[in-house]
Amino acid sequence: MPNLVHVTYDQTGKSKSTNAFGMREMQEKAYEGRTAQYLLLKAPPASGKSRALMFIALDKLQHQGIKKVIVAVPEKSIGASFGTTELKKHGFFADWNPNPRYNLCTPGEEKSKVTAFLNFLDSEEQILICTHATLRFAFDGLDVKKLDDTLVTIDEFHHVSAEGDNILGQVLKSIMANSSAHIVAMTGSYFRGDSVPVLMPEDEAKFTKVTYTYYQQLNGYEFLKSLGIGYHFYTGKYFKKNTETGISALAEILDENQKTIIHIPSVNSAESSKLKHDEVDHIIDVLGTIEYQDETTGVIHIKSHKTGKILKVADLVQDNPKSRDKISGYLREVKSADDIDIIIALGMAKEGFDWPYCQHALTIGYRGSLTEIIQIIGRATRDSKNKSHAQFTNLIAQPDAQDDDVKLSVNNMLKAITASLLMEQVLAPNFKFKLKKDEDDEDDTDDKTTIKIRGFKLPTSQRAKDIIDTDLNDLKAKLLQNPQMLKAMPGNVEPEVINTVLIPKIIREIYPDLSDEDVEAVRQHVVVDSVIKNSTIEEQGDKKFIRMAGSFVNIDDIHIDLIDQINPFQKAFEILSKSVTTQVLKLIDEHIQSTKFEMTEEEAILLWPKIKEWVKNNNGEQPNIQAFDYKEKRMAEALVFLRELKRKKALANG
Repeated sequence: MPNLVHVTYDQTGKSKSTNAFGMREMQEKAYEGRTAQYLLLKAPPASGKSRALMFIALDKLQHQGIKKVIVAVPEKSIGASFGTTELKKHGFFADWNPNPRYNLCTPGEEKSKVTAFLNFLDSEEQILICTHATLRFAFDGLDVKKLDDTLVTIDEFHHVSAEGDNILGQVLKSIMANSSAHIVAMTGSYFRGDSVPVLMPEDEAKFTKVTYTYYQQLNGYEFLKSLGIGYHFYTGKYFKKNTETGISALAEILDENQKTIIHIPSVNSAESSKLKHDEVDHIIDVLGTIEYQDETTGVIHIKSHKTGKILKVADLVQDNPKSRDKISGYLREVKSADDIDIIIALGMAKEGFDWPYCQHALTIGYRGSLTEIIQIIGRATRDSKNKSHAQFTNLIAQPDAQDDDVKLSVNNMLKAITASLLMEQVLAPNFKFKLKKDEDDEDDTDDKTTIKIRGFKLPTSQRAKDIIDTDLNDLKAKLLQNPQMLKAMPGNVEPEVINTVLIPKIIREIYPDLSDEDVEAVRQHVVVDSVIKNSTIEEQGDKKFIRMAGSFVNIDDIHIDLIDQINPFQKAFEILSKSVTTQVLKLIDEHIQSTKFEMTEEEAILLWPKIKEWVKNNNGEQPNIQAFDYKEKRMAEALVFLRELKRKKALANG
């Protein structure tokens, strides 16, 4: 199957170059917000968030009256990112020197770490590094006023949730409400796998946001030129013990010449065999035969079936802590592309895992969390001289009519496709959109990132402006996870219904505080941004044209009404339809039809002109409610709805 997403970059080197203080582009941008009491930093993997925090924290310690800094990370291995770092030799005014005694991301009982945490608050030491778990346990019974004049940093902030039983979320809320503490929240992905917000709107509004996009990061690299996101489907079970099932699908996409991280399915997923060690053995069998395992490093040396060369493989699935620590320690010290070829993992090698040489992230089984997908893709998007292309491939089950739960497999396929749609939006360059007033409105014409649109609505409140400036991709993630949107995106619903009925309805649910005017402004920005990022802009002579949904339009003639006629998310489903069998498409269509959403008056009125056009083009024949074509069926349902509405109004009027 071809890539659903393929993005190329300019290799400007900008995101890797440093200023006079030794700060990279993202770090400089984050440092500009250093005086904020609450700072939310959204930046992709490998952009240097840990060092950005060091710059900000040291400034707060020396110039802003902050006495202590607490850095909380989701797992112990990530704590190493905040170890001693020389900054002065690159131009900054201080080095980052945490006392190893208060690096609590080490082996040991949680009880002793909590004691060390509490001792730190009463000591003269300034910097403590711990896990989210240690912060949660230490907070139980802690007088929150002890965190006055303290900077609390929460790394991988998407682990926080506004849901009542999320303890980390409760800790954060209490710190904000009951202390003068400063907070820096950092994440490479603000998308949770569920629909629960990370923060409630009133708390989120208190944060100063610094956003550095995936596109800014990757476009500013030196070596990486392109990124592809694709899917490969298998039938039946991915793996059964003592059978050949699944081997061909894996062998087709597992290129031993590519430095690859393979993530096997979660043991709780439908794709898992529940025999994780046997699955690792199965992957090794696909690669070749084991020659030996190095006792010192834990690296498995495998002789390739295809070429006969020796492949160095790391198994991070094993349960033995000593063996796992041995291979993890080896991977932390990797200095060359030749040091390892394949890494096989389950829950590890995602957040904070750094293997710059990785070219291919191969994930087996559907992942329900957009955050997890973005984190896995981030393993392959480090810049390294051994690669010009990075690839993410998801090997997922193809829906089969014989499956016990065909609806689940169809849903998983649709959700996987929507994840790629979101990534396409995240990975594309950002545009600015303005209202085109008249023919003489020619300012910013040489700004390639600004597009002017006739009939375009601008936001009126600061809240709406902030959503458009910093939260557009987060909003798209919520839209793409909405069950109704999931059923509408494949093209079974008219684009105008998606854009002018469904999207504003969801926006109102997410942002109930917005006025109708601002809902419309946010809606237009979401739709326009999505359509433009799915399109191609071409120059012919002194004119620019945009190719969107099969149309080739002069960029000076774009009107919001034209854009509202385009389904911004349909392209991926068109690629999908060319890559799977007719039977699979039929299963997808049947599933969508069986779970259709209710007709509304707004949609029915919007469909009325199309119904009249249908009747005209079909010699007076009305759309058939039994039709196989979903759009015809939907128009027929709208016609029935409008007749019933007319009847009820007539009765009400006597």
